[in-house]
Formats: sequence, C-alpha cells, structure tokens
Amino acid sequence: MSQRLDDLYNEQGQSAWLDNLKRDYITSGKLVEIRDSGVRGLTSNPSIFQKAIQGSADYDEQFREVSADSESIIDTYWSLVIRDIHSACDVFSKVYDHSNGVDGYVSVEVAPDLAHDGPGTEAAARDLHERINRRNLMVKIPGTEEGLDAIEQMIAEGRNINVTLIFSLPRYAKVIEAYLRGLERLAADPDADLSQVASVASFFISRVDVEVDKRLDAIGSDDALALRGKAAVAQGQLAYRLFSEQFAGDRWERLAARGARVQRPLWASTGAKNPEYSDVLYVDELIGPDTVNTLPDATLDAFVDHGTIARTVDADVSGAQSVWQSLADVGIDMDDVAAQLEREGVASFATAFDELIAALETKAAELHP
Repeated sequence: MSQRLDDLYNEQGQSAWLDNLKRDYITSGKLVEIRDSGVRGLTSNPSIFQKAIQGSADYDEQFREVSADSESIIDTYWSLVIRDIHSACDVFSKVYDHSNGVDGYVSVEVAPDLAHDGPGTEAAARDLHERINRRNLMVKIPGTEEGLDAIEQMIAEGRNINVTLIFSLPRYAKVIEAYLRGLERLAADPDADLSQVASVASFFISRVDVEVDKRLDAIGSDDALALRGKAAVAQGQLAYRLFSEQFAGDRWERLAARGARVQRPLWASTGAKNPEYSDVLYVDELIGPDTVNTLPDATLDAFVDHGTIARTVDADVSGAQSVWQSLADVGIDMDDVAAQLEREGVASFATAFDELIAALETKAAELHP
C-alpha cells in the first residue's frame, strides 16, 4: 500500500481529505479502507448527495421507512443525509482522537437556498450541529457576504465550521476576520476552551482556471494565452501568504495562548477539469504546512499513484504575484471572475438540491400514493 498520503502529512503538514460520500462506502467498509490509506477527513455537498442518492438503490430501504412518517420530503432528505454523516463521523473519530482534534472531520453543508440568508444560515448551522451531535462534525457555511456574520456567530458559540465557496482573496480576508472575531468573542468567557474549535476555509481552485482560461482564450494574444492554467494555483499561493500573515502577530498570539487553532486553508475543487493539465496539478502545486486538500476519488487515486511530495505552496510567491499582475495587465478582472464563480457555485448546489428533492417527491408518491 502506498504511503504517499501519510508522507504528505508527516513530511509536509498537509492533510488529504476525501471529497465524496455515499452509503455504499459505509456499508461495504470502503470508507474504513480509505481512512486507513491515509485520508484524514471527508467533505460532502449537495451535489455529492444528489449523485449518491439518485445514483443507487442503497437509500431505498431507509427512504421507504422515513418517507411514510415524515411531514415533508425535506425532512426525509435530511434523515438520509444525517445517517451518512453520523456513520462517516464514527469512521473518522479514530483520526480525530489520534490527531488530538486536528483532523478526522466530516463536513455537511446547510441547505443551498440559504447562501444569501445570514440569519437562516445561522439557525440551520446550529440545528445541524445539535441534531448530528458529533465532536468531529464540521458544518459548511458558504463564504458569501451574507454568510460572514453566521460564521462569526458559530465560532463564537464554539462550533466547528467549514467555510465553503471562497473564490477571491478579498473575501478570504473577510472570512479570516470573521473567524478571529468569533474566537475573540468566545475567549471573553474565561472558562472557554478555544482548543475545541476547529475551522477550515475552503478556497475553490480548478473552477478558477476554467473561467479564466475561457477569458484568456477570448483575448487571444500571446501574452494572454501564456497565462492559461496559471491563475488558480497563483491565487491559492497568494491565499496561503495571506493565511501566514494573518495567523501571526500579537492578535493571533493572544488567541493561541488560549489554545486557539489556526483556520487552515482547504483547497477544494482540486480535480483538473482540463485534460491538457496534469491530473495532480492542483495537489502538487499547493502543498504546505497547516493546509488541507480535499480530493475527489479520481484525483486522490492519481496523487497516490504519481503525486509529488514537496513544499510548493510558498516556494515561489513572487512568481505567483507576477502571474497575478500579468492577468490584470492582459485585461482579466479577477474580482469579476470571483463574483461569477460564486453565483455559479451557489446556483449549482441549489440546482442539484432541487433536482434531488423533486426526484424524492416522485419516489414518495409512487411508494405512498
């Protein structure tokens, strides 16, 4: 068995998490095998559950049971999801214990229609934490402008939060600030144990290149075309510089003295969508201490097979800054790119959720006419 994932963590301080979950992984024992291969956590999202639930009969027995009693199909959906999350949390609790709470987390996302509803997000995140009630649960909150207050409040309540759908450096800076403010509010209680709060900030990677490459192709100049496939990694490396700057100095040291943990950058959407690029591009180029890379199955397998373990995330920050400036010079507005990707990301999850709910409604009508 390859030791590459263990080496990634032990030598470079990066944790590999799986970006997938389905019932068969739990019932077949495959999730335990994945954990034992060196995977240190797991993330899910509405699209993942749509594929899992619609793509197999594994949920049918539970669906028949709960749909007969549930008042709404939404309640039925959450019953299916929560059972998977409970089971996955139990599988990864071993990692949580062995890492002293650094890893072993399983993430579940609030309903996607709450992405621009701050109070609704706060209530939903609190409800998921209380219903699932696992110490290694992370609730995912979109890092939209409206989500920032909910992120701060959840951290202030001592809850584990995965901030998702981050596409820009300015928004990432606000996410860090929300985390720090939340910790400071929690620290106002002299008895609060800040070491029990964990958070990651999920910076989406490959989608950036998909959009930027399309714009570079439209520009068509030699200078523009030379930048294809470079924007996503450069932004990730600049995000890591921001992380390193913000989790240092007097403000952070006061929190660290109370046991606070850094909010680790998590590289999400790391499967290379362009077949011209290396299938491990978004892993190999973003390796460094205190980071997480959540990988879809194919990318995980590819990295285990032929990934390169070396500290790359801050090996050439000046080069990343140069790419960033060159993108602006050829006419790429990265703020506009981020705004578009956020809209598309929220819409994509909402569509997957709506399609699944519609399918479940149809199935319920067939079972209980």
